[in-house]
Amino acid sequence: MFGGGMPELPAENYPNKRNIPRMDFLVLFLFYLAFMLIGVVTICICSKTHCFKGLVRRGAQIISYIIPECLRRAMLRLLHYLFHTRNHTFVILHLILQGMVYTEYTWEIFGLCQELEFSLNYLFLPYLLLIVNLFFFALSCETNPGTITKANELLFLQVYEFDEGMFPKNVRCSTCDLRKPARSKHCSVCNRCVHRFDHHCVWVNNCIGAWNIRYFLFYLLTLTASAATMAVVSTVFLVQLVMVSDLYLETYINDFGHLQVVDTVFVVQYLFLTFPRIVFLLGFVVVLSFLLGSYLCFCLYLAATNQTTNEWYRGARAWCQHCPHVAWPPSAEPQVYRNIHSRGLWSNLREIFLPAVAHYERKKK
Repeated sequence: MFGGGMPELPAENYPNKRNIPRMDFLVLFLFYLAFMLIGVVTICICSKTHCFKGLVRRGAQIISYIIPECLRRAMLRLLHYLFHTRNHTFVILHLILQGMVYTEYTWEIFGLCQELEFSLNYLFLPYLLLIVNLFFFALSCETNPGTITKANELLFLQVYEFDEGMFPKNVRCSTCDLRKPARSKHCSVCNRCVHRFDHHCVWVNNCIGAWNIRYFLFYLLTLTASAATMAVVSTVFLVQLVMVSDLYLETYINDFGHLQVVDTVFVVQYLFLTFPRIVFLLGFVVVLSFLLGSYLCFCLYLAATNQTTNEWYRGARAWCQHCPHVAWPPSAEPQVYRNIHSRGLWSNLREIFLPAVAHYERKKK
């Protein structure tokens, strides 16, 4: 063991004791990870352009000639079940992934960090965030998002002003046979109209609306924080391990038979060989923290400006109708959609976290 109760690496694992080839597959894996991230960001940015939609349509036509019809029908039925009907598939998948991550953290990282004399408060922080996250996850799943019914239809009609653009007056929902309040939308997955509809989230198997958007934001915040905390703990553990073992001072024999001082790339590759599951976990939570953090910032931007995802998307489509070639319009005021509901930062946040209609409904009951 290293001094002070540090975990000891076997002597045969030290890099100057054997010839370890440089791991080209790790570099390829990092390039693959970067490519996937760039692909996701590109799809998110270009998903509303006509060019991208045309490419998707042509790609679907080419695939339709390759895949047999019976397999295509089965895939369409599966996709319809997963994304167009209420089911618990993604809820279960969410819990399984979260359980796997925390199992690996508990099984390896927690014990090794204890040997390195990490603070227990520091190590237990991910568990505390997990408990809070599961609480808000349950609330996001089970809370009524603001379903519009015959009983509360008139009440919801008085909450928001109609803009006569995106939300005109005297429009009825053809499915629910209800007058549509401003900022509401019929969800085809849940088959109901939702007040201040944001989006339908498959991960919580529920619509996100006026009455549960605050729980969803806390859920997203704690999930991002737990992933980021686990990434920090894993990174600090690996860095501490390198420092106490003096790995950065070692030498190794490269592919040409020359003695070479260990550099940063080699240290990463060596840790990948020695602790593959921890390094994979670190890569996963880092990517997850980046994606969740980006989406959280987007949701906070919408909350601060009193917009919903539905309104932002429809407003972006209205803008793009003036620029089919993704070119900026020459005039200064070409937009069709104008946000008339923003009342300043604090008023917008108070509307999110203290929805007035929800309190009124509780008093009635």
